Amino acid sequence: MDRKEIVAAADAYWDANRDAIVADIAKLVEIPSTEDLAAAAPGAPYGPGPAAALAKALEIAEGMGMTATNCEGHIGFADLPGETDTQLGIIGHMDVVPAGPGWTFEPFKVTEKDGFLMGRGCLDDKGPSVVALHAVKCLARLDVPRPYTMRFIFGANEETGMRDVAWYLENYESPAFIFTPDADFPVCYGEKGGYDGRITSAPIADPVILDISGGVVTNAVPGEAWAVVRADASALPAAERITVEDAGNGTARIDAAGVNAHAAWPERGISAIMLLADYLLENGLVNQQEREFMELVRSLVSDTTGAGVGIATADEYFGPLTVVGGTIRKEGDRLVQTMDSRWPTSITADEITAALTKLTDAIGATFENTLLMVPFLVKPEDPEIQVLQDAFQFVTGDTEHKPFTIGGGTYAREFKKGASFGINMPWIENPQWVGGEHGPDEGVSEELLKTSFEIYVLALAELQELDIA
Repeated sequence: MDRKEIVAAADAYWDANRDAIVADIAKLVEIPSTEDLAAAAPGAPYGPGPAAALAKALEIAEGMGMTATNCEGHIGFADLPGETDTQLGIIGHMDVVPAGPGWTFEPFKVTEKDGFLMGRGCLDDKGPSVVALHAVKCLARLDVPRPYTMRFIFGANEETGMRDVAWYLENYESPAFIFTPDADFPVCYGEKGGYDGRITSAPIADPVILDISGGVVTNAVPGEAWAVVRADASALPAAERITVEDAGNGTARIDAAGVNAHAAWPERGISAIMLLADYLLENGLVNQQEREFMELVRSLVSDTTGAGVGIATADEYFGPLTVVGGTIRKEGDRLVQTMDSRWPTSITADEITAALTKLTDAIGATFENTLLMVPFLVKPEDPEIQVLQDAFQFVTGDTEHKPFTIGGGTYAREFKKGASFGINMPWIENPQWVGGEHGPDEGVSEELLKTSFEIYVLALAELQELDIA
């Protein structure tokens, strides 16, 4: 079969099976598969919801004639045998984030409206996973060679740690190549390294800063920060994005209002910790120890490239290193600042640690590396990446959008060789009532699902033609 015939067959499959595909998505969406470790049990290590969704996904795959295996609730997989045991893989996840507030649709039910499917998981990642699973079923019907076994892996812990994949790789070999339908088209071939750190001051005597708090998580630009200091509130000047209030007993509360942003795109945010540090330093609301610590904090958070702390760098694949100072707290008589860096291949984790440690040693503080993930990269000229990109271009006719890298992390980085491949096309604008992943009113267009299905069928057929070791 040539490309046109494969896409035509995929189009016909979708038209004949559209209702069944939507029904399969609905079966998964109606299961609130959020992590609940308090209810974990044998066969349900992440709680009953993820275990139930995993079991249902495997049931759907088994109904397609695939051989399904449930790995004690950690993860599961379904195989379409090929001529050899060498595997091409797809991995999606059956767990979801909590519904949260603000929904106008029922979150754990698929609602069809104006060409969209609405419900938690329709976009992330139950809908895309079902579409990719049906692409495997469609592949089985095509008159194309299948030298490689197709393995579809169903994760159950992607949203809260990826312990499912860690378990899998302790017990099974990685497929020769794998993709996940859990990001954007056309194809993501690399993910920056992840590096988190914690800066802790020495004990501070006779503090001016009585309490301080900013941010919620390490991996985000903080939108809010505040401090209570020894000062006369009436004598403190006004400043943009700063609010000052009398806190009683000769103290003042200073609030800073920034703009939240994910650590992968810190340039979209305004750090409230930066605003607060600037105000405290400029108005002398610190003693000498606090000044040294807050000056280091300001150096960290005032430049998202890491230039302020001597770690700025860039490479040809990932572009510049980024850094955010996600949270600040007072813990006992010490100040504690966290950091999150997304780093390219032009620096090492040891070099980041050395640069920060040199700065903390100079002021009697300590530095600790608390999370480390090395950069993940499959070069864009590799044949697998080219097959995925070519399938996207052939089906959509879009030659404008090119393979890319990201600062976030997906399942792909955990395997021997992989990529994230759809289903989002972020350049397509949805109606305002359609929300994105992790937010209220999560939804996805049927047109996008169908286009993705056709891309996946063509890509799977052409991946089978490669010489994969």
